[in-house]
Amino acid sequence: MREAVKIVTHRQSKDLVCIPEELASTRLIEYIAFGQKKYPCQFVTMNTLHNVISISEKLSEMLNIPFEGNIEPLIIGDTLHLGPLVGIFTAGFTESLLRPIGDRSFMFANLMAENSHQNSFIYLFGVHGIDWENETIQGYFFTNKRWIKEVVPFPSVIYNRLPNRKIEQHKSIKRVRDRLEEEYKIPWFNPGFFNKWDLYLKLKNEKTIAHYLPKTKKFINFDTIEELLSAYQFVYVKPENGSLGSKVILIRYHREEEMYYCRYREDDINKLQKFSSIHTLINHVFRRMKLQDFIVQQGIPLIRFEHQPVDFRVHTNKDSSGKWQVTVIAAKVAGKGSTTTHINNGGRVKTIEEVFDQDKAKRINDKLSVAALKISDVLDKQLDGYIGEIGFDFGVDKNEDVWLFEANSKPGRSIFSNPNFRENDKHIKKLFLEYATHLTKETTKAEVSMK
Repeated sequence: MREAVKIVTHRQSKDLVCIPEELASTRLIEYIAFGQKKYPCQFVTMNTLHNVISISEKLSEMLNIPFEGNIEPLIIGDTLHLGPLVGIFTAGFTESLLRPIGDRSFMFANLMAENSHQNSFIYLFGVHGIDWENETIQGYFFTNKRWIKEVVPFPSVIYNRLPNRKIEQHKSIKRVRDRLEEEYKIPWFNPGFFNKWDLYLKLKNEKTIAHYLPKTKKFINFDTIEELLSAYQFVYVKPENGSLGSKVILIRYHREEEMYYCRYREDDINKLQKFSSIHTLINHVFRRMKLQDFIVQQGIPLIRFEHQPVDFRVHTNKDSSGKWQVTVIAAKVAGKGSTTTHINNGGRVKTIEEVFDQDKAKRINDKLSVAALKISDVLDKQLDGYIGEIGFDFGVDKNEDVWLFEANSKPGRSIFSNPNFRENDKHIKKLFLEYATHLTKETTKAEVSMK
C-alpha cells in the first residue's frame, strides 16, 4: 500500500487543494473525491508539504470529510481519491454509543483500530443511517478509543458483515444492497452466507479439488442415511445453512448388535443414544427439525490428539493484489462426547505444532495450505460477487488425506481466543483494508475505462 498521508484543512480559496510534490501526476488532475462524492477543484503542488494534503474548509464540508485523519491517496484518471472510504454494513444497532452494535462492538472497534494508522475512514453503518436524498450516511467511527457518529458520503467499497442468514434475507436489507450495488455501482464483499449443499454441487465436478469432498447427499428419506451407512463407518447429518456446529448429528450402525448409535447435542448437553431402527432414531432425534433442510455426509475417521478427534480451521484472505493468502491454520480438538470441535461444545483450539511432532505438523500444514488455496480459487470463479475471505473446516484422516467439511463466507473468530494466533489476527485485519483498497482501485479503473 502507498504510504498514508494526513488530511488537513485551510481557509484559502474554497476549491483549492494543496498536495505534496510526489503526488503530482503527469496526467492533469481535475477532481477530488471522497467516497461517492466528487467535485472539481484547483490543485497546487507544495514542496513544503510532506505526507499532507490540505483542503479548503468549504471543500472539506462539501465532501463530508468527518475529521482530520490518515488516508491512502489514489489517483485514478483525472481524479484524486482520498483513500478508499470503507463502509462496514451490518445490523443490530443499539441506542448506546458505548456499545453501538452490542456484543460485536469490541470486534469492530478492534478491526478499525488496527487500521487507524493507515486509514481513519472506516465506518459502520446500517439501513437506518442512510439518507438517500442527500446521498450520505450517518456512520459510526471508532477513533481516540471511543465511538462517534458522523455524516459521511456513500462509501467507495462495502464490507458485508451482516450477522446471520435471517437478517441477510430481510426485504429491507436486500433492497438497500441492490440499490447501492446497481444504482451507485458500489462493490460489496463478502457475498451471502454459503449453503453447504449448493457449495457441494458447485465443487464436486471440479477435477482439481473433487477428491477433497466427502460423499454428500441431500436428505430425501430414511434410505438416504441407510445408503451412506452401508458404504461408510458412520455419517454426519447436518443442516444446509447451519453454523457453529449447531444440530450436527453423528449416526453409526453397529452390525453385530444391529443397533444405531447417535451422538448429538440437545439443551446444551452432549448425548449418546442407541436405537433399534433408523425410523425410531429419526422420529426421536429429529422430531423438532425440518428434515428437508439437512444433508447427509460421509463420516471421516479423523486423526486424534489425547484420544479426541481433531479437525482444522483454515482462513484464506485476499491481499493488496487480490491474491489469496493462507492467513491462519488452527487445530481444533473435540470435547469429550461432542460431535464437533466447536468451543461452545467443549472443543479446544491449538496450533498444529502443539498437537503433532515437527515433521507431521509441517506435512499437514502444507497439505491444508494447498487445499485451501485451490478451493479458494475455485469458489472465486464459481460464485457471484467479490469474495475477500473464507473460513474452511478441514478434516485429516489417518492416512493424512485432507477432506473439506465446510466453507464459510463470514468465518467466526473463536480460534483467536488462543493467544498464539494474535499476530495472525492482526494480519487478517490489515488484509481487510488492503483488499478493500484493491477493490476500490480495480472497480474505479474499470468505470473510468468505460467512459
